[in-house]
Amino acid sequence: MSSGAVNIQSHGDSAPPYRVDASPGMATWLRQHDVALALTTYQIGKLFLVGAPDETRLNVTERTFERCLGVAVKGDSLYLAGLNAIYRFANVVPKGQELEGHDAVYVPQVAWYTGDVFAHDVGVRPDGRPLFVNTLFGCLATVDEATSFRPVWTPPFISQLAPQDRCHLNGLAMDEATGRPAYMTAVAETDTPRGWADKRDGHGVVLDLASNAVICRGLSMPHSPRLHGGTLHVLNAGTGELGIVDRGAERFEPIAFVPGFARGLALVGGYALVGTSLPRANQVFTGLPLEDRLKAAGREPECAMLVVELATGAVVHWLRLGGVVRELYDIALLPGHKSPMLVGFAQGQINRLISRGKPMPIEA
Repeated sequence: MSSGAVNIQSHGDSAPPYRVDASPGMATWLRQHDVALALTTYQIGKLFLVGAPDETRLNVTERTFERCLGVAVKGDSLYLAGLNAIYRFANVVPKGQELEGHDAVYVPQVAWYTGDVFAHDVGVRPDGRPLFVNTLFGCLATVDEATSFRPVWTPPFISQLAPQDRCHLNGLAMDEATGRPAYMTAVAETDTPRGWADKRDGHGVVLDLASNAVICRGLSMPHSPRLHGGTLHVLNAGTGELGIVDRGAERFEPIAFVPGFARGLALVGGYALVGTSLPRANQVFTGLPLEDRLKAAGREPECAMLVVELATGAVVHWLRLGGVVRELYDIALLPGHKSPMLVGFAQGQINRLISRGKPMPIEA
């Protein structure tokens, strides 16, 4: 598959029933910033790894994980939220080397089984232990070896931890400097089972974990809060906007309009990588301001990853997915890599990759 001067090689668990297309400068941009990408779509349960072996080629690998959502990278580890578990994958390729043409190969090492708690965004503590947004119970949680999860923080308006998705807590921003969880997003300040469902427009909030308070209101289905250079960026999905939160004034300031339901955000240099999705034909996603904004702009919604220049709000590059792919959820950066690959569970992949550790003496 190709677009302009870019040759796109796509492979993975199955013959791609999806399409991949990219702007002519997408590969060059990835090489200039020395990053590869991880993207998730829970709609068809796929994790995509996108790299640029050189400035004229993109390599796209997909793996199957049922209802995968949040993805995060810390050091040589990649973390993924799936239907009923949080997975940790480790890159087994030493720096400067390759394995079958890949400069990173992520192999599953650990799975913490949470049950179906509808885990959304994922973060990683300095000790490597994952945090995740437990949307079903409306809290920030961490994994546990004895139980499904351990609550870490609960919004001040949630009176009880119950499997009722009371506020649709979804997004998590980690503090770059401390490695601690810092901000979260929710669709509404509601405390009844699925109380947020009829408050999707104008009731969204950003929460500050340090002060245990709401610091921004009036949003429409906010997602993907991210701290970058001390600035808090948020996607106001219901209006199709990328923006920042002025924490002093407690207000959202738009930077750019994007053509689609915005979820998935990563930042590098002066750019934001924003995921957009096509609308769903159900009550949760209809009747949002995004519909009127698209009509007014004469735009059709896109399922894409857009590179937005923060200084101007302009989309400078894009990677579009089509066919059976209609939604994206999350985006993570893989710094220093140009041709990553991940070993999944389909087709016996994990059975054929065996490595030996250092000898361990028998303990007395």
